[in-house]
Amino acid sequence: MKHQGIGTKCVQGGYTPGNGEPRQIPIVQSTTFKYATSEDMGKLFDLEANGYFYTRLQNPTNDAVASKIAEMEGGSAAMLTSSGQAANFFAIFNIAGQGDHIVCSNSIYGGTYNLFAVTMKRMGLDFTFVDPDCSKEELEKAFRENTKAVFGETIANPALTVLDIEKFAQAAHAHGVPLIIDNTFATPVLCRPFEWGADIITHSTTKYMDGHGAAVGGCIVDSGRFDWTRYPEKFPGLTTPDESYHGITYTERFGLEGAYITKATAQLMRDLGAIQAPQNAFYLNLGLESLHVRMPRHSENALAVATFLSKHPKIKSVQYSGLPGDKYYDLAQKYLPNGSCGVVSFEIQGGRQAAEKFMKHLKLAAIETHVADARTCCLHPASSTHRQMTDEELQAAGISADMVRFSCGLEDAKDLIADIEQALEA
Repeated sequence: MKHQGIGTKCVQGGYTPGNGEPRQIPIVQSTTFKYATSEDMGKLFDLEANGYFYTRLQNPTNDAVASKIAEMEGGSAAMLTSSGQAANFFAIFNIAGQGDHIVCSNSIYGGTYNLFAVTMKRMGLDFTFVDPDCSKEELEKAFRENTKAVFGETIANPALTVLDIEKFAQAAHAHGVPLIIDNTFATPVLCRPFEWGADIITHSTTKYMDGHGAAVGGCIVDSGRFDWTRYPEKFPGLTTPDESYHGITYTERFGLEGAYITKATAQLMRDLGAIQAPQNAFYLNLGLESLHVRMPRHSENALAVATFLSKHPKIKSVQYSGLPGDKYYDLAQKYLPNGSCGVVSFEIQGGRQAAEKFMKHLKLAAIETHVADARTCCLHPASSTHRQMTDEELQAAGISADMVRFSCGLEDAKDLIADIEQALEA
């Protein structure tokens, strides 16, 4: 069965038990692993043999879950990280460093924007933020000779911009750099960016993949298709010997399908240690097993809520790409034909104060920094996740002071609508 459906991959991917072995992925809750001789362990340190010696680098539980996500996305290899923020940091830092430049959509999660524009800038990386709706000519002008990657989100959090993946992939490849896509809100159930030209995918697995608010985590998936060897001067970390790891050249030893993730594991995870706990990986796998069932329901509920809001006199605007007439409806039909996730953003008549008052009157929807959960949650970004941004930066990211992000859970849609209605009336 070479061409299994996404549901089968969600349930059975990544781990096949042998005769008499546990049916569920075992939790290997151990920091270290025993070997008979130093020579056996030495082969692991030289990357000449497969195995485990310290959970900071790899763990069997984590690897099984990472393999499942790689199968779901159609990638060649994957690694779990401690959070989505760690995944985005590793994804870029694995191929870029001091003096390098990244082109990035300006419609991204506020925490990611801060990671790039502040923290990684202090590390010597420069980012040019572009409007995701820019023309091909405007996008072209953002590139420099030292550009090493392009970054964007499939569905932006919380502006719900839908990225034209093909446009950004073509621009990236024309300049010999990979396109990195954060696919957190869509998940591979609704969109598989590799099929549209992306090269690397990241996830905050804390969101829909876990789906139950149980475990923080992240993931990086490599398509295995970007040819680093065509641009050795751009990516010396992958195409020249790594003296910190016995002079290994990753592309020579592991090929295009394994070089990127092996380097991220052997080098970045070794030094920075942002590993996902095996217990968290176990919880994540439980969430993945129902992801293909949950995502359609999230999307159905969101469309019902967006439709209701679009007709309410106290609502100034609604952003949901699955709603006919939405600015991104056509792109959603192309990239997200089976649903646009469960998150709806809307603006309330009366500005920031009206939005904050609305939040206080919600009864079913919980005010949380969380999003993409089985339970409905709600957030006012301007006063929480994006509060570090100026009004101008908020506007550039597609966020207004009166915007509310409403993450529809798996409850009955009529109950979610009733809760919104009473809060608006109040």
